[in-house]
Amino acid sequence: MRLSKQARLLSTAVVAVLALAACSGGDGGSGDSDKGPVSLTVWSWDGTVAKSVAGFQAANPNITVKVVNAGSSFDEYTALDNAIQAGSGVPDLAMFEYFAVPYFAIPGKLEDLGRFGAGDLKKDYVEAAWNDVTVNGKAYALPSDYGPSAMFYNQATLKKAGIDQPPATWDEYHADAQKIHALGPNYYIAQDTGDLFFLLSLMWQAGGRPFKVDGTKVHIDFTDPGSAKAVAFWQKMLDEGLLNTKVNAWSDDWNRTLNDGSLASQIMGGWLQSTLPERAPQAAGQFRVALMPQWNAGEKVGAENGGSSFGIPAASKHKDAAFKFLEYFTHGAGLAPRVEAGAFVPNKAVLEGKDAQTKPNQYFGGQPVGAVLAEASTSVATGWQYPPFFEWARSIYSDIAAKVYTTGKGSLAGILDEWKQRMVKYGNEQGFKVD
Repeated sequence: MRLSKQARLLSTAVVAVLALAACSGGDGGSGDSDKGPVSLTVWSWDGTVAKSVAGFQAANPNITVKVVNAGSSFDEYTALDNAIQAGSGVPDLAMFEYFAVPYFAIPGKLEDLGRFGAGDLKKDYVEAAWNDVTVNGKAYALPSDYGPSAMFYNQATLKKAGIDQPPATWDEYHADAQKIHALGPNYYIAQDTGDLFFLLSLMWQAGGRPFKVDGTKVHIDFTDPGSAKAVAFWQKMLDEGLLNTKVNAWSDDWNRTLNDGSLASQIMGGWLQSTLPERAPQAAGQFRVALMPQWNAGEKVGAENGGSSFGIPAASKHKDAAFKFLEYFTHGAGLAPRVEAGAFVPNKAVLEGKDAQTKPNQYFGGQPVGAVLAEASTSVATGWQYPPFFEWARSIYSDIAAKVYTTGKGSLAGILDEWKQRMVKYGNEQGFKVD
C-alpha cells in the first residue's frame, strides 16, 4: 500500500497556517474567480480533501467545489490524458503521486504555478517534498501528503531475540535479522517479494541517484555507488535467507505474521502507522516506530516511500479559482481539517507543532509517533528524480521481479538491468532521449 491509496495518517490537531493571499497574474484565458460564480472540479482519491470544501466555500461564496474520486492513480492518469486529448472533461485540479508530476509537466499538460506566487510557499514545506513538485526549476504542483520511510518494529519480538534497541545501522539490521531468524524458521526481520518502492528508498538513502532527468533527456544507471551499495546489501539479505519471500504485503498471511510477531519489522512510508492497527490488532502495544537504519553510525539520512500532490491541468478553464482552493487545502486554513481527518502532510508548521511532537499513540505503546515521522520527513535526502514515464515503468517491474522471487534464480542486479533496458526502449519510443 502506498499513499496513492491514501492511508489515514497522523491524527492530531494543527495550528492553522496563515493563508497566502491569492495572486492574479493575469487570466491567460483561464477565467477569473472574481467574475461571477465558478464551479471547480477536483479529482482526488484522498478523502481528506473534501474536509476543506465547506470552509473554503464559506470564505469564497462565488466558488463551488466538487471533489470527485476518479479511481486509482492509474485510472485517474489515464482519464486525464483522455480528457486532455478529447478537449473536454478536464478537471480544474488533479491529484498526482510525486513521480507522476514530470510525466504531465514536461509535455505542458500542467500549469506552471509560478505565476500564482507558488514560489513564496517553498519555505513552508520540507525540502524534499518541494523538490518532488519541481521540474526544471518550476513548481507544477503543491505537496499534499507525504510518506517518509520509517521502520515499524515489534518490540516484543526483538526482545524475544535478545535485542534491546531497534537497529541503528544496516550492519546492526543484518545482525538482528540473524538473531530473529534463529527464533524459528518462520521468524524474519522483514518480508520482501519484490517491493520496488522499498528498494528505491534504500538506494535513495544510500546516496544513489539512478535516474537523471534534464528536460526530455533521461539517463538511467543502477550501478552508481549508492545504488550499487544498497542493491548489494539487500541481495545479501536475500541470499542468506533472512527475509520472508513467501508472504506478499497486504495479504491475509501478511496480516497473520504481523499479528503473531513472526514478522518483526517493516520499513515503509509513514502512512503505515494508520493502517497497521487495522492489519495487526492483536499486536497492539507491541509495535514502535524508528528512523530507517543508517549506512553510517550517527547519521540521520532518510528517503521517501510515497506521497502525493495536486496540480492544475493546463486545460483548466478556472485556473485562478483553482489555485485559490489548491493553496487553501494544501497550505492555508483548509489544512487543519485535513490533518484532523488523518492526512500526514509535509508542511513544517504541522510537523513542528506541539501536538504532532508530543501526542501519544496508544497502539504504539504510547509512543509519540508523530515526532519520529516528523524527523523522518525533515531528514529525507534531496536530489532524487523519477523519469517522466515512471508510471509505465513501475507497472512492468513486478512482472520482471516475480521471475526471480518465485524461482529463486537470478539477482536484484539482473532485475534492474532488464528493467532499465525496457525503460530505455519504451522511453525512446515515446520521444524521449534515454540511455
